[in-house]
Amino acid sequence: MFAKLTGTVDALLEEALVLDVQDVGYLVAVSVRTLAQLAPGERVRLFIETQVREDAITLYGFPSADEQRWFRLLQSVQGVGGRVALGVLSVLAPNDLAQAIATQDKASVARASGVGPKLAQRIVNELKDKAPLPSGVSLGAVMAASVPVAGTTDDAVSALLNLGFKQAEAARAVAAARKALDDDAPLDRVIPAALKELTR
Repeated sequence: MFAKLTGTVDALLEEALVLDVQDVGYLVAVSVRTLAQLAPGERVRLFIETQVREDAITLYGFPSADEQRWFRLLQSVQGVGGRVALGVLSVLAPNDLAQAIATQDKASVARASGVGPKLAQRIVNELKDKAPLPSGVSLGAVMAASVPVAGTTDDAVSALLNLGFKQAEAARAVAAARKALDDDAPLDRVIPAALKELTR
């Protein structure tokens, strides 16, 4: 099917837009965040996911490959279809979603339409070990909102990676350890606390 469409925004709808590509109008479902950034007549390139069902063919559009990758990952979780995945991406940009999963912040994910507490918990649990960081985003940037001392955090995560833990679980454990400790806790306290989180 389609991998990418480049054209002019013909109309903005409630949960989609009409993209004019050489006088052919494509109805493309996009996130609310994407809609807010566009205007009729604007030239845009969208990465496309096509879903075919018995009663409909739906095109989903994304302004970046990172957002498209998260869309695919979200749908690997049981109970998450295209609409729900798009709803999550409507309230959380890729960077914010990476942070929410790394820190197991189910409340942020539950803000999305169609996502209750149980589904939000399932999303952060199932994606914690396989969700990559968006390209161009450092681990320090992802953890910055929840961790006050970035240098110590990066060192602690690096130490856990050297011990064989995966990046997502290491980041989550260090974030939990930092929350339980003083803001200025040294590395030799953060690492043991993080290891305890990993063995719970």
